[in-house]
Amino acid sequence: MSGHTDNRIVIDAPIDVVWRLTNDVASWPQLFTEYAAAEILEQTEDMVRFRLTKHPDENGTVWSWVSERHLDAEAREVLAHRVETGPFEFMRIRWSYREVEGGTEMRWVQHFRMKPTAPVDDAEMTRRIDAGTAGQMPHIKQLVEAEARRLAGAAA
Repeated sequence: MSGHTDNRIVIDAPIDVVWRLTNDVASWPQLFTEYAAAEILEQTEDMVRFRLTKHPDENGTVWSWVSERHLDAEAREVLAHRVETGPFEFMRIRWSYREVEGGTEMRWVQHFRMKPTAPVDDAEMTRRIDAGTAGQMPHIKQLVEAEARRLAGAAA
């Protein structure tokens, strides 16, 4: 058994702007409401290894882990995985971007399996990830659209 989520949103902004802003991992604490810090550990043109730290949860626990993202700018796709898996046996995420009517579709597909010792099972983590994504994607959309409008105004 494993968990799987597939979420997407259309952002009213050019694909280049959406790509650049959402792949700037150092700015994720401003882009995502759930992250307190993002520390870049290693970076090349098409790879970034980083540590994410979340805000404390309802029990005061601070979760942190190292992940790695491999960017394919030509295909507009990012393949990511957790290096420090924590409660997951594995966690893989595919971000894809494509131009659609109304802007850019950003899609996140996550595939994972929880360890037997994890505090939740695959089904519960699927629910949690879907719920979190339902809050994060609209927030990101709002910020990216505002920045795209600002950039368009500055260019005019």
